[in-house]
Amino acid sequence: MAIAFAIMFGEAAPSSEELLYGVLVPQLSSKTIKQAVGVVGCLIMPHNVFLHSALVQSRKININKKGRVREAMNYYTIESSIALFVSFIINVCVTTVFAKGFYGSKEADSIGLENAGQLLQTKYGGRLFPILYIWGIGLLASGQSSTITGTYAGQFIMGGFLNLRLKKWVRAVITRSCAIVPTIIVALCFDTNGSAMDALNEALNVLQSVQIPFALIPLIFLVSKEQIMGSFKIGFLTKVVSWVVVVFLILINGYLLLEFFLAEVKGLLFGSAVCVSLAVYLAFVIYLVLRETSAYTSFRFPLCKT
Repeated sequence: MAIAFAIMFGEAAPSSEELLYGVLVPQLSSKTIKQAVGVVGCLIMPHNVFLHSALVQSRKININKKGRVREAMNYYTIESSIALFVSFIINVCVTTVFAKGFYGSKEADSIGLENAGQLLQTKYGGRLFPILYIWGIGLLASGQSSTITGTYAGQFIMGGFLNLRLKKWVRAVITRSCAIVPTIIVALCFDTNGSAMDALNEALNVLQSVQIPFALIPLIFLVSKEQIMGSFKIGFLTKVVSWVVVVFLILINGYLLLEFFLAEVKGLLFGSAVCVSLAVYLAFVIYLVLRETSAYTSFRFPLCKT
């Protein structure tokens, strides 16, 4: 999929100056905030914050030697950076190909997951790759990847935060059921036409973005404390950048929720329910920020003893 979109990117021949400017200085209208927040949610995915932290523990490292731990952390940084960079490049190619090929066209308002492959085939197909099938395989692969990472994250959370020690097959059944059963219910019981599925997919991505602060705020607290991380706590600059990112995410989520409230909320009962939900969301974010970190000292990093 990456190779195919790279080739289509070359055929689309976008302006390199405009592309670079758009990456460095993004500009959004009020009508595209929802889509932008959805992109943030589907790229970062809050459960992956827990998953990456847990995967570190699966590597065999001599934690009694700081040099070995430092070396491993450097390799983890390289590994994560490469993965995120490749994901970023693929998404830039996908976005650019669709924007260059269909912006301002009559198909622009109707493009969705159901017909995107056919439109790409019509626009760029018939050359080196069967674009329609590559698009389908890419969607299948991305769905499998999302399901697997969500399942693994659920397993680690059950065994870590919740301290639920279950047999592997029981844990696998529970976590995989949480991933698969809602999908089956939606497929069997609800309208599954293209526009409905696109709206549902967009809403799920937005929901992931709304949940990101709940994963990042405790993580920043944990990795900032010397009594937890020892000499491996994050530096001042990393902490500042992390908090800036979190505040930015909270602001755009708040703006999106406010736009939803002004545009969609009608009726006293529904309006009251939305107000309560917003109040709970903001209260929990504030609680995470202001919470005393003494509760975190029980999660001590092993190297604190050295």
